Amino acid sequence: DILCFPGGLADRMTEMAAKSALITTETFSGKVEREDGAGGVEWAVTWSGNGYGSEADGFCQSYCNTVPTPQGGTHEQGLRAALTKGVRAYAEHTHAKKAANITPEDVLGGAGALVSVFIGDPEFQGQTKERLATPEAAKLVETAVRDQFDHWLAGSPKEAAKLVEFVIERADDRMRRRKEKNVKRQTASRRLRLPGKLADCSRSGADGTELFIVEGDSAGGSAKQARSRQTQAILPLRGKILNVASATADKIAANQEISDLLQALGCQTGSRFQLDDLRYERVVIMTDADVDGAHIAALLITFFYRSMPELIHSGRLFLAQPPLYRMTQGSRTLYARDDAHRDQIMADEFKPNAKVEIGRFKGLGEMTPSQLKETTMDPDKRTLARVVIDADELPTLEALVETLMGKKPEARFKFIQDNAAFVDESELDL
Repeated sequence: DILCFPGGLADRMTEMAAKSALITTETFSGKVEREDGAGGVEWAVTWSGNGYGSEADGFCQSYCNTVPTPQGGTHEQGLRAALTKGVRAYAEHTHAKKAANITPEDVLGGAGALVSVFIGDPEFQGQTKERLATPEAAKLVETAVRDQFDHWLAGSPKEAAKLVEFVIERADDRMRRRKEKNVKRQTASRRLRLPGKLADCSRSGADGTELFIVEGDSAGGSAKQARSRQTQAILPLRGKILNVASATADKIAANQEISDLLQALGCQTGSRFQLDDLRYERVVIMTDADVDGAHIAALLITFFYRSMPELIHSGRLFLAQPPLYRMTQGSRTLYARDDAHRDQIMADEFKPNAKVEIGRFKGLGEMTPSQLKETTMDPDKRTLARVVIDADELPTLEALVETLMGKKPEARFKFIQDNAAFVDESELDL
């Protein structure tokens, strides 16, 4: 068989696919020979969610008349055109969103593809003949592959749906990377436009600097007055940040609060995160010492855990520890983080039956700048809690994040039912 290689293209692709997490369980392969016997096409394509070994972005190997063409050529162009048009047409037929955004890069970027073409009098580029230049090959391959690909998609709707979803996700990621690349390119020629509400520090380098993420303009106003202008920056957020564990990629990309936060940090997310890009040495989450504040802190930690875990692994994410109570007797004032701390201070620092005025802060915005600086922001007096991840507990942690922050409310309901007996109602902030 003039089109067959040792082991066969389909067999070779199956062997490669067995080593990867497949998007589709079946390899799309086939062979078409011309009726006049003057050549033909053979191909095999499979899509993997994690790439193939070191070739995480996929690969395409091509041949002409059994001779390898490592630089591709018109036969590879025909294969790309057939697969791209086929996926796009099926996506449009099933009313999938963003079908028009699909490009060959999205379709073949996560695929492993082999294509062999046999034609008479092939033309090559260059002296090494590593790239096929015959125009006829592109049409030959596209026509042969497209018809069978359409039938393959229509005959396996579940497989086709998974493939379309995978390709559209790659398209979204490509467009997001392009946007981030444009931002990075702009910073090379001019200073990045920082979020309007960010009160940046004056130190140019990251050493010794801190970004305080606070909830609301009220707390932000006090924090801006309490900060050290040289080393401490303040970024107020409007209420609760988006829960990235249950939000779609589109919602995350369109969220203004997340966009402002990323601009302030000066870095990107996911695999494009670079620790050296961070504009600050430490990132401090500073929220009210109540249930709402704890929820906002949990949402922010979830964002950093999912989007830039290296920030946590490097020990650069912290939680501020603002006080919940102020205890005053005469000219003496002490602060307590919670009820237990208050009771301890009352027992250790004040005489029995002493008349102590106890005030409860409703939020950071109620604290004067001097109080906020003394209790929460002054490096010489404050206490920070470092956010850490134990590598041994990572699988359990991932399951817990998915349960508490993921898309399934029934999982949270079950967690509450299973753990309600361990809650001390006296400690609830109602």
